[in-house]
Amino acid sequence: MLVKICGITRLEDAEAAIELGAGAIGFVFWPKSPRYLDPERARAIVAALPPFIATVGVFVDQTVRLVNGVAARVGLSTVQLHGDEPIEMLGEIERPVVKAMALRASTTAEEADAWPSRVRLLIDAHDPDQHGGTGRTVDWKRAAAVAARRPVLLAGGLNAANVADAIRTVKPFGIDLSSGVESSPGIKDHARLRALFDAVAAANVGAP
Repeated sequence: MLVKICGITRLEDAEAAIELGAGAIGFVFWPKSPRYLDPERARAIVAALPPFIATVGVFVDQTVRLVNGVAARVGLSTVQLHGDEPIEMLGEIERPVVKAMALRASTTAEEADAWPSRVRLLIDAHDPDQHGGTGRTVDWKRAAAVAARRPVLLAGGLNAANVADAIRTVKPFGIDLSSGVESSPGIKDHARLRALFDAVAAANVGAP
């Protein structure tokens, strides 16, 4: 079970998440987010991380030039597109792509098929203003219908109290958390991180 901890703004939080078992660390480069991180600060954090940890940059409807430039400057391994980016943009992105799929009331599982298999989909709650990190959960049964079609990352309101049920219901490739392990936006609570990873481990042990 891949665990991505997103909205990182401090090295100590990234290190704590990795020590507990996170395989991916996310940085938000959308200026309107309360978790926005300057690329230079992100670059310093990435440079201090151990090898084989995925570093993911989150962008929302930003230009290809900006996305590629920040990815190269920071040393990101992956780009996460969290807005209404068109499929055609994929051909211009110079890193592997994670695409957020907002689970609206009208969203169908078949819509996931529009994105090529090389793109990892992330299922999140629909929010046209904040674009993630809201703490809102998604409909897990509907998310499970998408996960049955292709591997997905599950986001949206996950925390230590509900993550085991979410994993058992959706059966995702991985999970993505931000607000569920925070004391305030961008500041991770290490006790909540520990509780989260304990709950994930328990869910994996109990999986059929």
